[in-house]
Amino acid sequence: MAIQKKKYFDVKLNIFNTTIQLLAFKPEDLEGRNVKFDLTKILKGKHCEANYIIKNRDGNLVGEIYQFKIQPSFIRRLIGRNVSIIEDSFLCKVKDANLRIKPFLITRKKVHRSVRKALRDEAKRFIKKLVENKDKDSVFQETILASIQKQLSKKLKKTYPLAVCELRIVKVEKAK
Repeated sequence: MAIQKKKYFDVKLNIFNTTIQLLAFKPEDLEGRNVKFDLTKILKGKHCEANYIIKNRDGNLVGEIYQFKIQPSFIRRLIGRNVSIIEDSFLCKVKDANLRIKPFLITRKKVHRSVRKALRDEAKRFIKKLVENKDKDSVFQETILASIQKQLSKKLKKTYPLAVCELRIVKVEKAK
């Protein structure tokens, strides 16, 4: 009876075009496994992680992103005194999936509830309009590169100036 040894198999992560190695007996064992990828060094100190699910495509192992998340410890660091925190959660339909998006906004000073509601509604409207014609990979790419956040911050600045404008969580709810 031969003893089976574990080997390292290459898995290509689709957003960063990087390859990681995972340990398993055979490639079929890796299929369906969830992998967390820390983005802190890539994003210069922004404590984030991306979650991937491994799929087998034509004999190659590919990691498909299904969640981007900013860690709560980083968010706690951002919150100062005498500011208002605005959070929301909503579903967005993109070409190939339904995404749960949770924006996180911090104003420079305390503001009235009406201003917070106006910022929340405007952010929701803008994000839904922005992502409706894109596929999920491009939405994740733009979220990681912070281009969506920059556009959103510029748009919301007209309502009230923000100290922080982030997408706290972008998650695939239902893939088509």
